[in-house]
Amino acid sequence: MSAHELLHRMIGAPLRALCMAAALTGAATAHADDTWPQKPIQLIVPFPAGSSPDVLARTVSEHLAKDLGQAIVVNNKPGAGGNIGTRQVAQAQPDGYTILLTINGPIVTAPALYKTTLGYDPLKDLTPISLLGKSPNVLVVPAESPAKTLNEFISLAKEKPGALNYGTVGPGSSAHLGMAMLEQEAGMEMQQIPYPGFPQVVTSIIAGDIQAGLMVPGIAMPQVRAGKLRALAITSAEPSDLLPGIPTMVEQGYPGFEVISWDALFAPAGTPPAVTERLNAAVTRVLRLPEVKEKFASLYFSSEPSTPAEMTEMIVSEKARLETVIQRLNLSLE
Repeated sequence: MSAHELLHRMIGAPLRALCMAAALTGAATAHADDTWPQKPIQLIVPFPAGSSPDVLARTVSEHLAKDLGQAIVVNNKPGAGGNIGTRQVAQAQPDGYTILLTINGPIVTAPALYKTTLGYDPLKDLTPISLLGKSPNVLVVPAESPAKTLNEFISLAKEKPGALNYGTVGPGSSAHLGMAMLEQEAGMEMQQIPYPGFPQVVTSIIAGDIQAGLMVPGIAMPQVRAGKLRALAITSAEPSDLLPGIPTMVEQGYPGFEVISWDALFAPAGTPPAVTERLNAAVTRVLRLPEVKEKFASLYFSSEPSTPAEMTEMIVSEKARLETVIQRLNLSLE
């Protein structure tokens, strides 16, 4: 045997073994993706029980579990406007067994507000699965408030600069950003009071501890109908058929004012494409069920599945628009 043939054998055998191992690993991964899920899936909701993301999560998870043939365990991880639970999923194993249901704030505005301390990059560390739905926000005040219209509320705030408080679910949330936009456009000054979730905000408004809140109508409207809160405006560009009689900010003198809340599903970056594709297909089927559409509508949310690419496009577009607002307002939370 020549020296050349000997060298070929010495190198070739380990190389063939390595290639075979890689092929087996690839086959095992593909098989794992084909058979996923084989155990319960943890759905992290970075807001407290009773919040609109929590209600949507429990509605979707019930039907998603049936579709996938595995339990979906909803795990509430509130704090920091949703950033804590979002960070947990961004750092989780990308195996399809930890997913996230969150709102705009931790995905769109948090990176601009926490440039060095956020601990995750939504576009790099998370993979979109699907949009779930959208809802306008509604500005509410206590039922006994002297302000019966948006402009009366603004006049009241201007009379007492910095004396009135409004509740949010944390800095950088749409509740915070929307009120900051209104403050600037109306030329008034209020103080933000952060809470773990909107149920606590509502309780504090009713108790008179704070004077206003901007939130999804699914949380506010039951108390409006009960006569405990008064709705002054909604933040969609157009009037909502689900919220008849409540004028938009635009209709009351603030053109271009739009702050929409959305909820969406994400997985850690690196989750196998076969898993995210199956999740997207299952979520799409679930969101088209009449009972799910009805539940979403009862919370004033549309039921809107999307592709991961459409979700990414929406995030990038909204991020660019709201980062301009954040810069104009000179907002930073570091």
